[in-house]
Amino acid sequence: MAEAAVSPLKHFVLAKKTITAIFEQLLDYVTEGAAFVEATYRNPELEHVATEDELAEIQAYKKKLAVIGEVLSRRHMKVAFFGRTSSGKSSVINAMLWDKVLPSGIGHTTNCFLSVEGTDGDKAYLMTEGSDEKKSVKTVNQLAHALHMDKDLKAGCLVHVFWPKSKCALLRDDLVLVDSPGTDVTTELDSWIDKFCLDADVFVLVANSESTLMNTVRRQHMERCLTFLVDELKVIDPVEARNRIFFVSAKEVLSARRQKAQGMPESGGALAEGFQTRFQEFQNFEQIFEECISQSAVKTKFEQHTIRAKQIIDTVKNIMDAINVAAAEKRVLSMEEREDQKDRLDFVRNQLNILTEDTKEKIKRVTEEVENKVSSAMTDEICRLSVLVDEFYSDFHPSPQVLKLYKTELNKHIEDGLGKNLADRCSSEVNESMHQSQQEIIENLKPLLPSGAQNQLHLLIPCRKFDLSYDLNCHSLCADFQEDIMFHFSLGWTSLVNRFLGPKHAQRVLLGLADPNLQIPRPLATTPSAASLPAATPENTSPDDFMVPLVMSLASLTSRTSMSIIVVGGVIWKTVGWKLISLSLSMYGLLYLYERLTWTTKAKERAFKQQFVNYATEKLQMIVSLTSANCSHQVQQEMATTFARLCQQVDVTQKNLEKEIARLSKEIDQLENIQSHSKQLRNKAIHLENELDRFTKHFLQKSK
Repeated sequence: MAEAAVSPLKHFVLAKKTITAIFEQLLDYVTEGAAFVEATYRNPELEHVATEDELAEIQAYKKKLAVIGEVLSRRHMKVAFFGRTSSGKSSVINAMLWDKVLPSGIGHTTNCFLSVEGTDGDKAYLMTEGSDEKKSVKTVNQLAHALHMDKDLKAGCLVHVFWPKSKCALLRDDLVLVDSPGTDVTTELDSWIDKFCLDADVFVLVANSESTLMNTVRRQHMERCLTFLVDELKVIDPVEARNRIFFVSAKEVLSARRQKAQGMPESGGALAEGFQTRFQEFQNFEQIFEECISQSAVKTKFEQHTIRAKQIIDTVKNIMDAINVAAAEKRVLSMEEREDQKDRLDFVRNQLNILTEDTKEKIKRVTEEVENKVSSAMTDEICRLSVLVDEFYSDFHPSPQVLKLYKTELNKHIEDGLGKNLADRCSSEVNESMHQSQQEIIENLKPLLPSGAQNQLHLLIPCRKFDLSYDLNCHSLCADFQEDIMFHFSLGWTSLVNRFLGPKHAQRVLLGLADPNLQIPRPLATTPSAASLPAATPENTSPDDFMVPLVMSLASLTSRTSMSIIVVGGVIWKTVGWKLISLSLSMYGLLYLYERLTWTTKAKERAFKQQFVNYATEKLQMIVSLTSANCSHQVQQEMATTFARLCQQVDVTQKNLEKEIARLSKEIDQLENIQSHSKQLRNKAIHLENELDRFTKHFLQKSK
């Protein structure tokens, strides 16, 4: 078996394990980085932080690293042995493996390539190219027989020989030895080498120094080999080339090692003189071979991957730096924009408060103006109510049915006429004043509105004419009106009382005459009871108070008895004469007759209209303040509605600003997380770089 000393081939095994672990970490790192870049790129709120090219590049690295990882897991040291037929290639391999693994001396059995590698099982087997069948072999002879009897085995194919690692220590270190057909077998050898041996780490040329094609002396062999390596192949310098040429006896070493494996002295048996020297040369060959293959394999298998890994790390690190810088720049811009939005929001709120107070004052001023204007106009129109009533024409008749209809139409005429007159006098000025105030409100609030609302103010605040509604409701107002179109003689008692005292006091007097129980003051009476009444003085008695008792006394005197009238008549007769009295009575009668005849329907209509004017005037004067207040309220509602609509849009502006501030805050948090994550990934890249540097220093630089 192999010596207890640690084989240089362990260097490759350790290097493979180390670089595989590094690439696993690198794959995890790039996978994490790719997910991070993709999430950043796909985030619609974070445009231009990560680019599509960066995402495509890091995803491509992820796929490449996965492939490299699979390659590394299958990588092993590969040595290809070449030489002429029966030059001892198989013997050298068997001697190195301490057992007769490959058949030798079987003529052209090795027309195919034989690949020897270890298996963890305890049984040897072989697999031919293009077949997954495992053909079991227990001995070398079985292997030779299997190769010889396989009818499907074609020249130039590859046969994998799997030998238990427990039987050969050399195969435990991921070593694969390839035995090639003789260089003199076929002209197709070059294509076979390209097919099976291009990935070999070391090529070993085995030559038979006793061949008739070679010179007989060792120095000549050395010179020929030096020329071949240095001048023809140009793979090594002359000084180093001498350490790559060995003179060994593989058969003797194999025989000695098999004896040692069987517990016998390795120098026993029929060994030629000088064996120990040749044996030491073979051991020197093995030592240098193992060092060479280990160093070459590490370099050829891992150096380019290490360089590629560093390039990938540098690129990913640059991507993380670029994302970090882009996120930082965007974060600064977002913070500045958020501050601008906050300032804008504060401005909108403060300005809205100021404009709200200003608008309240403006609405108050306009409504007061409207109230005063409507009140003044309505007062003037009430004074001209008789003109409006005179303009009314309709069928008039004293019958109740006609009068009811007449009143209804008259009320409508007055309401329409007053409304039209008030509109003519007030609406234009009210509209102008209100429109001007509304425009001022709109212009003041326009900068606070959303941009969409600013461009569609004609839809938000339709340009329409505002008409005041003068709801006088004359029908209800004059519902209690009772006309008096009975004939009243102008010199009759009722007319005279009305003329002297007015309708109010006349009603009192007439009611007093009709009611015998009514107590009427008699200041001229001489009864004792009169003395007990308080004396009337100018300070506590009005002119009406003097006239009412006077007329009442006269009425009392004229109504006492006919005898009194006769006595008075007699007195007057004696005084003025019968002619004058007769003339007066004639004129009185003619006047009565004239008035009675002229009391026509037209006269009744005129009296009706005059009574209605008086009644309606009194009633309308009672609602002047109510109507003007109602008009001012309409204006207030119209302006308040306009302001409310604008305020709703200002609320939209505030909500939009608040949403934008919230969005920017969220974006800033995301950008901070991206910066933090990109820094973490960059630090991981630095850690992996350090791991690769340590690997390079320990395995690659040492191997140079």
